[in-house]
Amino acid sequence: MATQSRVSCDRLNVISLPLLCGPEKRMCGRFTLRNPERIRISDFDYYDLNNLIPRYNIAPTQDVLTVGQRDSVREGRLLQWGLIPFWSSEPKGIINARVETIDEKPSFKESFEKRRCLILADGFYEWERNGKISQPYYFQLKDTAPFAFAGVWDRWRDENREIKSCAIITTTANDLLATIHTRMPVILRPESYDLWLNENSRAADLKDLLIPFPADEMMSHAVSYEVNDAKVDHEGLLRQVEPNIGANLRLF
Repeated sequence: MATQSRVSCDRLNVISLPLLCGPEKRMCGRFTLRNPERIRISDFDYYDLNNLIPRYNIAPTQDVLTVGQRDSVREGRLLQWGLIPFWSSEPKGIINARVETIDEKPSFKESFEKRRCLILADGFYEWERNGKISQPYYFQLKDTAPFAFAGVWDRWRDENREIKSCAIITTTANDLLATIHTRMPVILRPESYDLWLNENSRAADLKDLLIPFPADEMMSHAVSYEVNDAKVDHEGLLRQVEPNIGANLRLF
């Protein structure tokens, strides 16, 4: 079990990640892992994860808690959010990978085949756009339990450093999210973890897992525009508010 301490697992501005906000630009992202002590994954070694604290506003370029598998052994590790392909000439990351093209695009194809992971969370934010304004909403499971996004990861190196990074796979939105956005992150069910992490799984079987999570098992509510600031990270971000007007950001 992960234990709680005062040490944060975020690491801001580690790389130059070109994340442009706005509907015509690259999408931005935020999610939470507010109760790391509630994580329950079989055969998962928490040995190196004792410094986690609750996170309420995890943002791109920060470290995120993941589970990978090597030689049938599951490993917990912190990876930088924003996948940098190993062949890239510079460390520019991509936070999301579309399921429709994940086995085709050079940025993700090999990672999908060889380097899959679970990205642990217990909620995420999405912004409802109305003209030039956007209202943030928080989405979680009805039982508020932690879950795992389907993720892929890669290892980038140059002469002086090595960066291990990851991306969240997205699919079409379910009915709950469809009124807010056309996309949503893929949430895997626990019974799918073995197949997703198994090094020998077939691509066709893997893609069958990458579907919208049922809307009737999720819930959402409007939250403060304070979440737009990646430097803000406290429990008050989850407080329900009446929908209003605010900044122009979107997730996934």
